[in-house]
Amino acid sequence: MISDTKILTWGAVLALAVTTTGFARPAADVLQAVTAAPAHVVTKFDDDAAFAVTRDGEYVVLDRRGHGVYVFDAAGAKVRRIVSAGIGPGELFQPLALALNADDLIAVADSPNGFDRVQYFASNGMRVGGFYLPLAPQPRLTAANLLLASGGSLVFSGSTFVVNRPEWGALLTEHDSSGRVIRQIGNLRQVGPAPDRDLDIAMSIGIPLGTPDGGFLFVFQTGAPMFRKYSRDGRLEFERHIQGPELDARVLALPTVWPPRAAGSKPVVPPMVRAAALDRDGRLWISLTVPYTYVYNEAGEKARTLQFRGASVLSPSSLYFTSKGRLLVAPGGYEFEVN
Repeated sequence: MISDTKILTWGAVLALAVTTTGFARPAADVLQAVTAAPAHVVTKFDDDAAFAVTRDGEYVVLDRRGHGVYVFDAAGAKVRRIVSAGIGPGELFQPLALALNADDLIAVADSPNGFDRVQYFASNGMRVGGFYLPLAPQPRLTAANLLLASGGSLVFSGSTFVVNRPEWGALLTEHDSSGRVIRQIGNLRQVGPAPDRDLDIAMSIGIPLGTPDGGFLFVFQTGAPMFRKYSRDGRLEFERHIQGPELDARVLALPTVWPPRAAGSKPVVPPMVRAAALDRDGRLWISLTVPYTYVYNEAGEKARTLQFRGASVLSPSSLYFTSKGRLLVAPGGYEFEVN
């Protein structure tokens, strides 16, 4: 009789076999940063949570703890704050995510007075528009200073916004520029045989990404690591598990049976993914909570395992591909040649 409640996949069994028999795991490719944001610039930020680059080559930074957005040139000679702290229109309080569209409009999700809001700005900081999302969000989830919460990521096309708010019953919710809900995409992940809405919500926190064909990828940040591909019309095309020896120990440590919780308490679900982004060729880059990044091709098959090094090994909390094909990561504003 099997007494252990854990179920091992063949991949996990193979990983354990390799470990116990002494075979060395395949080495990850190590990428060394070719440049970084100037030190005198980075020290101005309390928490440089996300970087992007405009068409003119200016760098855009979301300072999460500083409640603001900054821009600076490549030399770091001109650093200016374009969005200030506050709860009024055109200000930021507890910013969650930043997205830069093809026209250099900067969208920022924040949370004044406990309600999520989306605003978008010109590159000089002028507010173009914005709206509040309906309903107060679930409590924020954080792990090692990493924000893990619905609303903590954002897709911005210029006319629509896509956010992850699983408490609304779907993985992806698309809004127009006034905040009206256009559609919802993707079923929540169902955990266990008994209904548990709070656990399903916690297991459905993740990162939406717009694909070149007009569809979406959704990368789950919590629970067993995986991602899904949705077509332009919202149809599920495929689902892939994120696997590798770097993750085996954490995946095997996940409970298969979740214990009962006290009334009013929320489940504690460990994160597996820190950040994700698509490069210009449609490859999916996933930064893990261990200091590795996996790269998947358009078919969802793993192509590379990477480690990034700046002054030391990096665990990126934000990935952004520049128009020159370089990868820009936060914290630190390090840039990498990735081809």
